Amino acid sequence: MRVHHLNCGTDCPVGGALFDGYSSGPLGRLVCHCLLIETDAHGLVLVDTGYGLRDVAHPHGHPPRITRQWRAMLNIQLREAECAVPQIRALGLDPADVRHIVLTHLDFDHAGGLEDFPNATVHVLEAEYRDATGPARGVVHHARYRPPQLAGVNRWRLYPASMGEGWFGFDAVRGLEGLPPEMLLVPLPGHSWGHAGVAIRRGGDREWLLHAGDAYFYRGEMRSAVRRCTPGLRAYQRLMEVDAGRRVENQARLRRLSVERRGEVQLVCAHDPEEYDRAVLGRPM
Repeated sequence: MRVHHLNCGTDCPVGGALFDGYSSGPLGRLVCHCLLIETDAHGLVLVDTGYGLRDVAHPHGHPPRITRQWRAMLNIQLREAECAVPQIRALGLDPADVRHIVLTHLDFDHAGGLEDFPNATVHVLEAEYRDATGPARGVVHHARYRPPQLAGVNRWRLYPASMGEGWFGFDAVRGLEGLPPEMLLVPLPGHSWGHAGVAIRRGGDREWLLHAGDAYFYRGEMRSAVRRCTPGLRAYQRLMEVDAGRRVENQARLRRLSVERRGEVQLVCAHDPEEYDRAVLGRPM
């Protein structure tokens, strides 16, 4: 399998280095780190979609695809060139060959492009789907799950939180329908009830790649026994969490994994720009 790292959305929140840890100006930079996987027998597979073409073209629909409050808070830069469809074409591939989308969760900045791939089966934990499509509970729930992004999706494949043998001490969902056995879901609840990482076995050095979604947000939260996180991202994680205890516990477990299995597992999260830039260059953290 060949893995491409895509940035399918850029946010530039006011606060600069208070968010990304390095910007010298007033605006920071966060990415929507997605994966495009070329498989031999299963077509193209996306891990998360970032923002979609309809988010760019019609952000102020009724109801809006992304709320005005969240667009302002994150200073979201909606750019068609960053959507998955044109990036797949730029790689010389056909977006119609995307047969599967595996989601870490259904927040608006991870699932905005689902409708851009009408022939794809969408794989997600059942708990996440039920929460995202159920009645809104509070301001954060209303803002994070956007019905217009999900309304046109018909090919859902839902999974319980555990199915098959574990993965490095974590529960795991193996045997994803229609996908190669080298791909699995790793439940990591806390940020949302059905949040999961997506693990891909590539072979060779650091044979596993784990896209940890929003289980962590900042590079300093991994690969060291001591956690470091910028104030802006620390606050955002607390704002979005549904279960603080489980989020912190799962993040600590991932941190131990990133230290103890550093030679076997490469971790990336969804929004850290330095992790993304190094992954594109083939230089893991």
